[in-house]
Amino acid sequence: MPEVIIAERFCGPSDSGNGGYTCGLLAGFIEGPAQVTLRKPPPLDRPLTIQVNPDGTVGLLDQDGLIAEGVAAAVDREVPARLTLGEARLGAEQYEWAQPSDHPYPNCFVCGPSRRERDGMRIFPGPVSGREIYGAPWRPDDSLVDLQGLVRPEFVWAALDCPSGLVTNTFNPAGRILLGRLAVDLLRPVPGDGEYALASWPIDQSGRKMSTGSALFSEEGELHAVARAVWIEVSA
Repeated sequence: MPEVIIAERFCGPSDSGNGGYTCGLLAGFIEGPAQVTLRKPPPLDRPLTIQVNPDGTVGLLDQDGLIAEGVAAAVDREVPARLTLGEARLGAEQYEWAQPSDHPYPNCFVCGPSRRERDGMRIFPGPVSGREIYGAPWRPDDSLVDLQGLVRPEFVWAALDCPSGLVTNTFNPAGRILLGRLAVDLLRPVPGDGEYALASWPIDQSGRKMSTGSALFSEEGELHAVARAVWIEVSA
């Protein structure tokens, strides 16, 4: 069975893998749109086994059992009206956790303010004035790009992850949140030499579970990817 390693660089919390990146790695073993459910925090810097099951599910396992499970899935493609780069930049100016001391996961590969350029993705979503969405700009660095000049799919999944989590602030959760499930439809390749606008929006809340959406737009307004996420409030 194939193995993958989640390098320390790709952490979310400092001691476990970023949820979107981990889900994207597993989705690479599934054809087409996929949904991945996280069962436990993904461990860093050790080999993890990919198990393709007869029922079409794909598991990510280590010696302690199942970490995540993926399956082919239809993803709702309904998104808000296009977010422009100008709106995305204004949203980022309203990022609520710009100081590492305020951020619950300051070293997060995607949204951690402690990460340097070309180390973390530094995606900082904030509320967009006049719209019920969060927005952030994103320019991929070349370490995220394959030999064809396209952003590798697991990094697109990662980019869609944290914006969908930060918009749960609109639900006013009392504690920290963790990604429970992420479903992504990669509609078209993402060239690595572009700049993009990430949008996220709240959908609904049921107890400790919060559902959100996110999308990736090109500078020209093309929709490149769409996601649906379920976030779980874990502690105060």
